[in-house]
Amino acid sequence: MSVKRNQFIKHLENHNCHLHRHGSKHDIYQNIITKKKTTIPRHPKLDRFLCDTICKQFEIPKM
Repeated sequence: MSVKRNQFIKHLENHNCHLHRHGSKHDIYQNIITKKKTTIPRHPKLDRFLCDTICKQFEIPKM
């Protein structure tokens, strides 16, 4: 199952994760509370497992 990228970005922003910078094929987001960073691919749909892994890295609830 997949998740729309826009929905996932809104979920991240609601949990204090904001765009840090644009990469060439990915965007780098940072959790402003924990200062952890990770990459988010620029695909229109993201795999559910990938989204869960990113949430775990940021220490935020899963979607």
